[in-house]
Amino acid sequence: MSFVLAGDEIRSLLKEIPPLVEGILDTEEQMQPNGIDLTLKEIALFSSSGSIGFVNKVRVLSSTSPLVFDGLGAIDLLPGCYLITYNEVVHLRNDIMALAFPRSSLLRCGVSIHTAVWDAGYSGRAQSLMVVHHSHGFRLYQNARVIQLIFFRLGYEVDQGYRGIFLGENI
Repeated sequence: MSFVLAGDEIRSLLKEIPPLVEGILDTEEQMQPNGIDLTLKEIALFSSSGSIGFVNKVRVLSSTSPLVFDGLGAIDLLPGCYLITYNEVVHLRNDIMALAFPRSSLLRCGVSIHTAVWDAGYSGRAQSLMVVHHSHGFRLYQNARVIQLIFFRLGYEVDQGYRGIFLGENI
């Protein structure tokens, strides 16, 4: 039987080696009753197309061009798609997986964040798709809390955790 981890268990897992999440800017600010907020490190604009097929040999990831924050640590985004990178590094044991959801304040500003499943055994500094839907754009600050990562304890430990190309990414 699997279940969602609550704050006390997350805090305990933050003390392990490696910690469940490392590089947290402010544990008290980022902890939630059922997860932990991840913060924005970098943002980039997509600069080429990509492709994906049934086999990975035809996969081509889109190129990106990094965007620069202004002197106040902010950036004004036009409507469109962006690749974001988080400050925190996540280390999922083979009995824990995670799902991420955008903070509701983003949704109320016409901004969404899309993520994939965070498989058991994944370790890395993840990236996600941010979409600014609002026709007037959006102002984003560096280190903003943008998603809440929810952890699920699996009913049993998987024999082999995540082994894809994103293992250890951006570390």
